[in-house]
Amino acid sequence: MTAVSAVHAIEAESYRILEARVDLRRFAPAASAVVARVIHASADLEYAQTMVVDDDAVAAGIEAVRAGAPVICDVEMVRHGITGVDARCYLGEVDAPAIDAGDTRAAAAMRLAAENHREGTIFVVGCAPTALMEVVRLATEGALSPALVIGLPVGFVGAAESKQALRDSGLPAISNIGEKGGSAVAAAALNALVRMAVADGDA
Repeated sequence: MTAVSAVHAIEAESYRILEARVDLRRFAPAASAVVARVIHASADLEYAQTMVVDDDAVAAGIEAVRAGAPVICDVEMVRHGITGVDARCYLGEVDAPAIDAGDTRAAAAMRLAAENHREGTIFVVGCAPTALMEVVRLATEGALSPALVIGLPVGFVGAAESKQALRDSGLPAISNIGEKGGSAVAAAALNALVRMAVADGDA
């Protein structure tokens, strides 16, 4: 885990505006930090109402980050948005012609990741609902035991449903209700955990 750089003046001003415009007091402090980071990344205040984050999931994520847990992303855009820790995406390692009809490369990439990182991994999904559904399926069947699943895929097809399945699974999770999401907000949620892990480590 690498050091997180000091807060830039523009970022500080962004957070000042955010705090003036939205009330995050319904969240516990650590969960509030995750939601604030998501709003900061998206400039979308609706996340204050739709994010589903609890302190147990946040604590599990912070502990996993501090322990050096693998971080697996569904797409490269998510991976490139993550700072402070190394992350990996298996999408490029999937043999597309070998995928069965009805399957997706994103789901196949999660299966490949699960073969290599069965326990204690942080999964960050910001693009592909099928990737999130596959993580949930693998965990439900006992093939995977993640430390935390950040499920914030975006889209009109399957995004809301995949996030509901994640919440119903009982896995440690950070998600939101509805179709909104995306690579930037998924990475932002993980980055919030990294910042808190570094801060806790310096305490």
